[in-house]
Amino acid sequence: MTGSEMPPFFAAKLKANGGDPADSILARFGGSVTLGGVRIATVTALHSNGVDPDFVGGDLGKAMKEAGIAGDVGLATGYVLRFSNGLVAYLSGDTGILADQELVVRNYYYAKLAVMNMGDGFSTGPAEAAYVINELVKPASVIPSHANEVGTVGGKVRPGSKTEAFMKAVKVPAHIPLSGKTMEFDASGKCTAGC
Repeated sequence: MTGSEMPPFFAAKLKANGGDPADSILARFGGSVTLGGVRIATVTALHSNGVDPDFVGGDLGKAMKEAGIAGDVGLATGYVLRFSNGLVAYLSGDTGILADQELVVRNYYYAKLAVMNMGDGFSTGPAEAAYVINELVKPASVIPSHANEVGTVGGKVRPGSKTEAFMKAVKVPAHIPLSGKTMEFDASGKCTAGC
């Protein structure tokens, strides 16, 4: 499920690799799609949204690569998911600070859990991401994402990391994602298992 101009691109890739092109589904801004009992809506994100020329392939992809450009694939998106237990989660995507994070994500969708990218350089930095959580989205819990560094060692947050800076700056419980560990959240955004 993607927004913008990505569905036809992914449908072609699925077909070329033996998959079903119908599995590439569109949900544009202001609309939503239900898949497997989860309602998914796309929301605004702000960052570049190019496709690597290697994915384009052929002579066009080669020419793009030689010129040092990527293909434009439409507007960047974040996602809001409503699960069957009533939990509403905001997946920020690579984004900067946007008024929509308050007006749409908090005031319209009432997101109670946020997965917030905070890697700096490619998305919001730890301080900016904390502002989004503390002042705009105001969820009950947050999962830091896309740190662009090793954020944990041995299951513990690495001192001096961007992840640590983000966790110190947010005013809500921050739950660190760890490989092989599943977290569960109730409708209010409170972690009920695995945190």
